[in-house]
Amino acid sequence: MTPDPRGTGSHPGIDTSVPHTARMYDYLLGGKDNFAVDRAAVRKVLEAMPDMPQSIRLSRLFLRRAVRYAIRRGVTQFLDIGTGIPTAGNVHEVAHELAPEARVAYVDHDPIVLTHARALLSREQQDRVTIVPADLREPEKILAASEIRDVLDFDRPVALMLVSVLHFLRDDEDPYGVVKRLCDGLAPGSMLMLTHASLDPDPETGLAASAGWANATSTMNMRTHEEILRFFDGLELVEPGLTVTWNPDGEPTEVLERAIRNVWGYGGVAVKPPAGAHPDH
Repeated sequence: MTPDPRGTGSHPGIDTSVPHTARMYDYLLGGKDNFAVDRAAVRKVLEAMPDMPQSIRLSRLFLRRAVRYAIRRGVTQFLDIGTGIPTAGNVHEVAHELAPEARVAYVDHDPIVLTHARALLSREQQDRVTIVPADLREPEKILAASEIRDVLDFDRPVALMLVSVLHFLRDDEDPYGVVKRLCDGLAPGSMLMLTHASLDPDPETGLAASAGWANATSTMNMRTHEEILRFFDGLELVEPGLTVTWNPDGEPTEVLERAIRNVWGYGGVAVKPPAGAHPDH
């Protein structure tokens, strides 16, 4: 008999003794692919920051808006790194609503995520969508992966999506260098799309909530608006810039956006300029 994934039993190949970042996010988003140890860690986070789930949902809203923004401007290739356990409104689902020919490469280093993501794909989608095991900390391997290059044409613009993932890189893991090396491998006209957790609304509360990830598979490293803005150096930031509710196309405002008090993060999009250009960032 297969144990209930929401219980505390034995799970071959899965360590249920350590809180897992992807499963914690799944729980925060109302998912069921998590375990008792993940829920306990999330409860510690919520004690310090009870409105964290709303910020995470805003990040998912950003993802959908950013995909549509790219397609409206002719970019139909997406490289989504740090995919996480799939939830409603995945990149390929949103993209294919506007552009059935859109191509998507998902990347995650977690076998749990890969298993869930692969289960979503139909056989008909497999020539346009791929899921590849790789680590954000090794950008050259990602850019060189044959499975990705079979789906994405790096001679054409690509939308690089780093949604709710960079705050899991410590400063000593060179997060700015990782982003730069990824962007260096993309054609001019490509886009960098990212969201990042921030402690700006209340640094003391932000640090207390970050401690909830202390024993998880990845630590939470919240950054300030100025620190997050550095990820866009060398790129042309799209208006309205790095904001808490990014909505350049004026899409209808959701109830979530009207109700939320503190937004513990920012989202933004930037375009890679032609060689020799000198953008503001």
